[in-house]
Amino acid sequence: MVTVLDLQTSEDPRDIVHRTVQALVEGQVVGVPTDTVYGLAAHALCEDAVDRLCEIKGRDQLAPLAISVRSRDAAGDLFGNVSPLARRLSQRCWPGPVTMVTPCDTAGSAIMQLPLGVRQRIMSEGNCVGFRVVDHRILSYIHRFLAAPLVLTSANVSGKPAQSEASGVVEQLGTMIPLLLDDGPTRYGGASTVVRVRDNRWELLREGVIERAAMNQFTKPVIALVCTGNTCRSPMAETLLREKVREQFGSEDAVRVLSAGVAAGAGSGASPQAVEVMGERGLDLTGHSSQQLDDSILNVADLILTMTRGHQSAILAAWPNMHDRVFTLRHDGGDISDPVGRPVEVYQQCADQIDQELTQWLQKLGDNFLPETTDSQEGNPSNGQSEDSV
Repeated sequence: MVTVLDLQTSEDPRDIVHRTVQALVEGQVVGVPTDTVYGLAAHALCEDAVDRLCEIKGRDQLAPLAISVRSRDAAGDLFGNVSPLARRLSQRCWPGPVTMVTPCDTAGSAIMQLPLGVRQRIMSEGNCVGFRVVDHRILSYIHRFLAAPLVLTSANVSGKPAQSEASGVVEQLGTMIPLLLDDGPTRYGGASTVVRVRDNRWELLREGVIERAAMNQFTKPVIALVCTGNTCRSPMAETLLREKVREQFGSEDAVRVLSAGVAAGAGSGASPQAVEVMGERGLDLTGHSSQQLDDSILNVADLILTMTRGHQSAILAAWPNMHDRVFTLRHDGGDISDPVGRPVEVYQQCADQIDQELTQWLQKLGDNFLPETTDSQEGNPSNGQSEDSV
């Protein structure tokens, strides 16, 4: 009979974590809570444990199993060569209730270090692997003590409903697993959304707790324009770029465009001269509200264009890992001079220069900058990871 360890009544979960890690290292399959539904976990370096997990599920040929990793950075190590779209989704959806299925067949992917039998259980068509970064404290603690991922699937017999409470797991699997961690009802009470990403194309394999409309927003590219105070240059650049996106892609919503300042106060309007110059072009800048550049912007931006080299240097000094996404707006690496306090004619010249550089950026990015989507039949096991993912 399964031993149930109650996390909610435990004053210190460390003992429970250590017992769970020991069981996993010894090759046992354990039941764990996640942010979506309860799952079954096995150590990815233990081929016998993964085989046992499949036996518990009650099917010889499961849809490929997903793996759980500690963080989005850990997932990146396993991806190998990650596409910009996969990176975008990992930044915006993890930790959280999304299973991302992506190719892991390059020499740089650590997936190739897992046992062959395990790789055969987790890989689907095109050598794709499904990844989860679960937003649950107990999984985070467990991962700290393991050198490899967990193979993770929903804690139910195949063909029966997934369980959002430990009591349901006990009812279905109580005689088949040695250990179950009970943390009460799961946060979402439903399965993760499963999305497959190949290069610049994504497919919704299963619509889970995150709906398609939200996934459309998560996959949308984000461009941030940056100056100093976010009242002159970057607001004009934001407005001009939105219009260019509308002209090129048919909708200004095709790309999310925003602006910020490295030393901006919050809530200031655009300068009167900037409003006037944009108005002359038929563009409205009256509703602008300045904002400080911070992690909330840096974490979602795919491309950051700065008005000067100084802005670029300041960003990279604070966020050195952004070196492949932060560039000066000018392609020659020069500066867009600050028109603050100058006559409106200087603002017009500044806007003309910004406009020319933005045109070149959109030409450089091209139509492939926008992700493509393909519908898939929901719940089709051939799609990989769509049926048994937590």
